Amino acid sequence: MLKFDVITIFPGMFAGPLNESILARAQERDIISVRVHDLRDYAPDKHHVTDDYPHGGGVGMVMKPEPIFAAVEALRCPEDSSCKESVILLSPQGRTLKHSVAGELARLDHLILVCGHYEGVDERVREYLVDDEISIGDYVLTGGELPAMIVIDTVARLVSGVIGAPDAPAGDSFAEGLLEYPQYTRPADFRGLKVPEVLLSGNHEEIRLWRRRQTLLRTLRRRPDLLEKASLTKEDEGLLRSIRAEGQESS
Repeated sequence: MLKFDVITIFPGMFAGPLNESILARAQERDIISVRVHDLRDYAPDKHHVTDDYPHGGGVGMVMKPEPIFAAVEALRCPEDSSCKESVILLSPQGRTLKHSVAGELARLDHLILVCGHYEGVDERVREYLVDDEISIGDYVLTGGELPAMIVIDTVARLVSGVIGAPDAPAGDSFAEGLLEYPQYTRPADFRGLKVPEVLLSGNHEEIRLWRRRQTLLRTLRRRPDLLEKASLTKEDEGLLRSIRAEGQESS
């Protein structure tokens, strides 16, 4: 079981996303565990203060180190435990969350997610407490709660048993560094908009080649930068040459 512990000053934000759909079922089946903790419960003063003015002046408030350290230390695996654990600060300064990063985290046993807020956390949290920092993109949100939900969702679906079809994550966009091919379902003809004939042919090899070609074509059109890093087979290279020769990359 992969265990998530979330430290936040707004625990109510997690109720909806964690109690619906795939994440809810995964928790019911004890495949993952998600616990949300109110940081105020770990504040040492009677008023449960979790933030204060920044030293040196400036606008906004900074989250205090004492309650964050106390919360993380209370939630860590025991020192003699063999569990693989990481304490993660959700921060716009962190490494970008990618499919490969999610796969790395999915192989751990325990993730403690620290949600920053206001002007951020005391730098001593970053330097001496957390193991990793994760960003979901080059923009700033009001807090780390939404990024934490995204981390939980993208990591959890890579845990064995969470997704109904075991091989489904392997075909996702970015799983192999490319975008996924187009998907269709019934009806085959909707308002005159028809499903490609090859998908109705029953010829598995032709379907495989069509999907691979579409994966390469879509990536070339929308995210050509991904092709520069992808591991392409000789078949892929041949399909790309065909796409370019037909002038389809810019259609």
